Amino acid sequence: MLDFDAAWRPSASHALLCLRAEILSCIRQFFAERQILEVETPILSQATVTDKHLHSFHTDYYFSNFQQKKTLYLQTSPEFAMKRLLAAGSGAIYQICKAFRNQGESGRTHNPEFTLVEWYRPGFDHYDLMNEVEDLLKIILHCQSIERLSYSVIFQKFLQMDPHRASIAQLRQTADQCGLHTENLSSLEKDDWLHLLMTHCIEPKLPKQPIFIYNFPASQAALAKIQPGSPPLAARFEVYVNGLELANGFHELSSPSEQRQRFVYELSQRKKTGHSPVPIDERLLAALEHGLPNCAGVALGIDRLILLAAKKDSINEVLAFPLERA
Repeated sequence: MLDFDAAWRPSASHALLCLRAEILSCIRQFFAERQILEVETPILSQATVTDKHLHSFHTDYYFSNFQQKKTLYLQTSPEFAMKRLLAAGSGAIYQICKAFRNQGESGRTHNPEFTLVEWYRPGFDHYDLMNEVEDLLKIILHCQSIERLSYSVIFQKFLQMDPHRASIAQLRQTADQCGLHTENLSSLEKDDWLHLLMTHCIEPKLPKQPIFIYNFPASQAALAKIQPGSPPLAARFEVYVNGLELANGFHELSSPSEQRQRFVYELSQRKKTGHSPVPIDERLLAALEHGLPNCAGVALGIDRLILLAAKKDSINEVLAFPLERA
C-alpha cells in the first residue's frame, strides 16, 4: 500500500529546489545577454515525432459538442514548433519547457515528464553551437575547456574499431567481447548495434568531465544535415558528463523533400518494429517549404544538468514530484 504520508512530500530538498531556481535564472540571464528571444510553443500538438525510438503520450480532444474527437500528442521536444517560428523570421530563440517521452521507464536518470532548454541560432553550424553550449556549461558546472572527439574516434579509442565501416558481424562480435548477451538480438540492424555498443560499452567509460561527441553516422542524422564525404556524416553532436547524455544538437536539415523522406522511412521502421503509426507534421514541412534559415539547434536536459551540478545520484533528488509522487 502506498504510504501517502510520505508520498505527498517533495522528493527534492528545499536547498535543491533553490538551486534549481538559481540555475533556471542563470540560464535565462545567459540568453538575455546574447539577445536570444525566449518563446513558448504548445505542449499539445496534432502531430509528433516519427522516430522509432521515441514514443509520445497522447490524449483525445473532443469537439463539435463532444460528437467528434481527435488524437493530440504531448510533445517529446518543442523542435517542430520552434522551427516554424524560425521560418517565420523569429531570429535566435530559446525555450524552457516541459517535454514528455513514454519510454516505459523511470529511474535514476529518467522521468517521463522532464524539463528541457532548447535553442536555435541562425547562421551557426554545429561546431559554432558546441562553442555556445560549452560557454553555458562552464557557468553552470564550473568546468574547464571541454574535450571534443568525433564519433569515429570514440569507437576507435574505446573499442578499437571503425564504426562507419564495421559490419554487423564485427559489431556483434565486439558486443560479445564486452560481455553483452546477444543470443536473441539477431534481428538488430547496424544502427541498433552501434547504439547498444555506445550505451553499454562506451558511455560507462567516458570521463567525468563534459565531452562533446560529434559527426555521427549519416544513418543517425535524425533532423541534421548530412556532410558529404567518405563516409558521409551527420552534422550532429551530443554532450556527455560522467557518462550521462546531457544534450543533443544539430546543424539543422532545411530541405523539405529530404525531411519528408526521412519521416516516411521512420514510419516504415516504426511499422517494422511493431509500433503504432503517428501523423507526419505537415505544418513543419510547410515551414521548411517557406524556408528555414541556415541554423543550428540543441536540446539540453535541465533536470540532468541540475543533477550533475548538485552532484547527486538520482534525478528524483532534484525534482519536486517525480512520477511516483505525481
